[in-house]
Formats: sequence, structure tokens, C-alpha cells
Amino acid sequence: MPALQPVADPRDRLIVALDLPSVRQAEAIVGRLGETVSFYKIGYELGYAGGLSFARELIAEGKKVFIDFKLHDIGNTVAHGVASIAALGATFLTVHAYPQTMRAAMEGKGASPLRILAVTVLTSYDEADLAEAGYAAGVEQTVDRRVAQAREIGIDGIVCAPTDAARVRGILGARGAIVTPGVRPAGSDSGDQKRVAMPGDAIRAGADHLVVGRPIVAAPDPAAAARAVQAEIAAAL
Repeated sequence: MPALQPVADPRDRLIVALDLPSVRQAEAIVGRLGETVSFYKIGYELGYAGGLSFARELIAEGKKVFIDFKLHDIGNTVAHGVASIAALGATFLTVHAYPQTMRAAMEGKGASPLRILAVTVLTSYDEADLAEAGYAAGVEQTVDRRVAQAREIGIDGIVCAPTDAARVRGILGARGAIVTPGVRPAGSDSGDQKRVAMPGDAIRAGADHLVVGRPIVAAPDPAAAARAVQAEIAAAL
């Protein structure tokens, strides 16, 4: 696993999730955020509505892009999909933290600078959800096992709930990035997330990047909301 490079600028630690149904809406939010935000996440909703073309535009404008597609398929399919995303110029790409999938993703990225992030257990899952899905192990045990496997394979980083970040950092050591969704600034609704934390707490627990969507995108003043999160990050650093 590559050595972790310190992220000095709080702007680069905040990733704004463009979980929106159209490129037009995403363009409007990016326009309102301006230079306040340097890093964006594109997931299924926007990705399937022209988001990959929009990602190219953002990258051409000097923004960083996190493609959150959580790939998981047979190895050959994953490797070729990752190669396509690497050619796009994205900074991060998620895959599910299954050993075969992680190995294929690392093969697919080749010598490109794309960083593969392994998703451990979704932040909307709790113990009951894992039990319902047939997992014998609970959240902590499942996360820890997958992080250990990811480290052995050499994955570039981990996506985990902020409540798991300190434990994950203990397994990764100083190597590998930790990216945490489920971050909610003070006064925000947790929505459909079940394992959440405030920005400062997530940073102090060992997270390198925080993914924040609705509390910024749906705010009356998105730029002010983003700056407030960045201020919490800076204070925690």
C-alpha cells in the first residue's frame, strides 16, 4: 500500500457529493460553489444521467473527481471497467472490498494515478442489516476483516463510516487514505445514514477526506455551508 501523502488544504479534504438527478442541476451547484470546493463525488444517480461526461468537464477545469460506482463483478469485467475510469482522469474510484474484486481493480488501474478505494460496510447498514443479509459477523468484525484484506492486497484507501475511522486507521497504520461518508455538520439531519459523525470528529478519528452531500447541496447558501465544514476540518487539524 502506498505511503499516505498529507493533505494540507482543507478544501481538498472536503468532497461534495453531487447526488443529483441531472447534469444541469449539478452544474448549477458547482457554479454556486465556485472556487470554494475543489473535489466532487459522482455516484450512480448523476453517473447514469450523463455524469461521466460532466466528470470530464470538471477535471478539465482543474477539479478533482471521485467516481463512486462501487464496482463488484467478475475480475475481468472489474479490471476493464477500472481501466476506463483511469483513462477519464478521476482521482478516486470505489470498489466493494471483496478480495477478487480488489485485486482486479488494482490490475485494471495499471500505472495510472487513479486511487482505488475499497468500500467496507455501507454507512446505511447496521448490525440488523448485516444479519438480514446473511452475514454471521457484525459490523466491526466485517469492517476489520475487509480492511486487513485490503491492506494485504495494497489497495490505495478505504471508504468507511466515520464511526469506524479510528479502528480502520489502527489497521492501516499511516498508509492508505480513509474516506468517510456519513458526515453530518452540526444541526444536520442524519437522513438514511445510521453511523454518522460530525466533520471534526471524523478528522480527529483519522479520516483524510470527508464526503458531504445534502447538508451542502440542499443548503440555502451551498458555498457558506461548504466553508463551515472546511472550518471544522481546519480546526480539527
